[in-house]
Amino acid sequence: MFTNIENIENSLWTEAFRPDNIDGYIGNEHVINKVKIFIKNGDVPHLLFYGPAGTGKTTLAKIIANSVDADLMYINASDENSVDAVRDKIKRYASTVGFKRWKIIILDEADYLTPNAQAALRNLMETYSKTTRFILTCNYVEKIIDPIQSRCQTFGITPPNKSLVAERLVSVLTDKGIEYDINDVAAIINASYPDIRRAINSAQSHVVENKLVLDKTSVVQANYMTEILNILKSQSADKKTAFTKIRKIIADSKVRDFTPLYTFLYDNLDEFAIGHIGPVILIIAESQFRDVSVVDKEINVMSMFVNLIKEL
Repeated sequence: MFTNIENIENSLWTEAFRPDNIDGYIGNEHVINKVKIFIKNGDVPHLLFYGPAGTGKTTLAKIIANSVDADLMYINASDENSVDAVRDKIKRYASTVGFKRWKIIILDEADYLTPNAQAALRNLMETYSKTTRFILTCNYVEKIIDPIQSRCQTFGITPPNKSLVAERLVSVLTDKGIEYDINDVAAIINASYPDIRRAINSAQSHVVENKLVLDKTSVVQANYMTEILNILKSQSADKKTAFTKIRKIIADSKVRDFTPLYTFLYDNLDEFAIGHIGPVILIIAESQFRDVSVVDKEINVMSMFVNLIKEL
């Protein structure tokens, strides 16, 4: 006996609670106002959404495609990024007769497309523009060639503020009937921000018997960046003591990917580096540059804090 999969509730919270209309989308009001016009007119231009992972680029692309009279093809360009994929799969779809007013092709993670694939895509966007529209998403817009950018209306997708993310996460927990402590919600958001998807996934992974339960290790990991910031802000702290505290926080956190930390420090420069912003940016940038090639990332990040504490 077979079960109809359409009747099975999606067990992944990130998918089950993904907004399916524009009213359920949070943040980026300036973009949403433009999108509402596209939907009202039933006419979508080529679009390019860029910004950090987990901030709603793909969700917005799917909302647009599902809100107008259009057939939809979705392609993850990190899996299909060759010129052959563009010439065969995309061209075949764009050149066929559709059953609706538009055909929309969502190219997710388009910054993974090879230069040759992007060149081929540029021609398709122009050739089939009367019937087919492309919505591209990417993390790094600078990896998209200029001819494609010039054919698209380009919008930067910025993370909604932490309060909005907290409201969304609380609404998910409430809908699922999960008991929670608001301090645990705050810890998850601090650890995951600006990645909303990561915050929701993290919350789901910490649910035990319908209760949100964060273990001690998770709390340490969630708060480690805030704790480091507080130490850096304490201008009167002894430099040796500050370094020792930061080293212990890094070790206890068990974190091995420090990419969010570099962004966090840069975003909070005005809180701990007044009068030293220029040199501090150079120190952070140098450590971030080395991060991609060093074997032990913890040693690298601690060398950054040696220089930061010395500068401050």
